[in-house]
Amino acid sequence: DNAVEKERMLLKEFIRTRSVDGIIAETVKSGLPNPNLKLYMELENLGIPVLFVNSFYKDLDIPHVSMDDRMAGYLAARHLVECGHRRIGGIFKSDDGQGHLRYAGYMEALMEKDIKVRGGKVVWIDTEEMKTMEEEGDRFLKRLKGCTACVCYNDETAYKLVRICQTAGKCVPEDISIVGIDNSALAQFCPVPLTSMENPAEELGKTAAEMMTGRILRNEKMESREFEPELVMRSSVRVV
Repeated sequence: DNAVEKERMLLKEFIRTRSVDGIIAETVKSGLPNPNLKLYMELENLGIPVLFVNSFYKDLDIPHVSMDDRMAGYLAARHLVECGHRRIGGIFKSDDGQGHLRYAGYMEALMEKDIKVRGGKVVWIDTEEMKTMEEEGDRFLKRLKGCTACVCYNDETAYKLVRICQTAGKCVPEDISIVGIDNSALAQFCPVPLTSMENPAEELGKTAAEMMTGRILRNEKMESREFEPELVMRSSVRVV
């Protein structure tokens, strides 16, 4: 549930029982300071290897397997620029490191083309606010007013933004183009099928498992690996 308390409980249990030979972990609120980092270090000191997936804690020297999140944000924004958009807003997650990296890529793509970055058109949300996005639709419409396009943190955020727009009588992509990230099932089944960045989740998971078993069985060194995202075009972006 992206909860630091639950992460702490599980890590303490692993340390107490020493019941596992290795841990593949998805980080919890990796965009914020985390009090559990010492527990991960304690696991490593006990000889229990740790590998992070999807994100990582930048203060820990522990390898990770993930999509290149900065590149995902960059390619999403660049696609909108190539489609003629100049007023491009963004919705990013504040409490996960992935959100920060995707925002950095988005910024890079706009600045590369000398497009003015409008800080007021970027909305930061946390885990709880993501759940209630549709209830606070006016907030997002107000912040994105004047934008012809928006890069969203992931497909869930994009899906909810499409619904917010439709509820307000706005059309996607005629009034605003929207790009998601992850190319999940939500992208395909959204009321307006979403253009999204492919996250090779299955290959990522397989790679993480192979790296961990190699470490446990053959003492192979684990090194970080980031997969390149790919653009999957559907119906949520128009050329202007």
